[in-house]
Amino acid sequence: MVQRRYPPGSSHAPPPGEHDSPLLRGVLFTVGSLCFVLAVLGVFLPLLPATPLFIAAAACFARAYRPFHQWMLDHRWLGPMLHEWYRHRSLPYRTKLLAIATMLVSFGLSITFFARPVWLKIVLALCALALAAWLYRIPSRDAPGRAGDASPPR
Repeated sequence: MVQRRYPPGSSHAPPPGEHDSPLLRGVLFTVGSLCFVLAVLGVFLPLLPATPLFIAAAACFARAYRPFHQWMLDHRWLGPMLHEWYRHRSLPYRTKLLAIATMLVSFGLSITFFARPVWLKIVLALCALALAAWLYRIPSRDAPGRAGDASPPR
């Protein structure tokens, strides 16, 4: 039976760091690297959602290889978005709207020029609307109408 080194909720437990298992660290590093590469491609190709992929990559690197995680947090473009996500589980409003717009344009082009069967066009349109609705539901602390809201997010 494996014993925990620290009891759950103990004030003596260190913050989560790299995982103890070298195998799991390797898997997380591979997944994080794949997410990072796809996110970079997603910056230029609107079909790939860059923001969620950068967040997933950072989460993987946090448990696989801390220097990459820290590099992402310190990055001048990625850092603010990741800090916003970690601190408040929200995305900057402009980032969210840009992601939705590029995704809808990408799906629209795919539906118009590449999808031939009507059923495929309908499925793609429903997927686009579902993804847009899901992304829009992620909170944004800097959204219009929230400027006077001084209460902290829950």
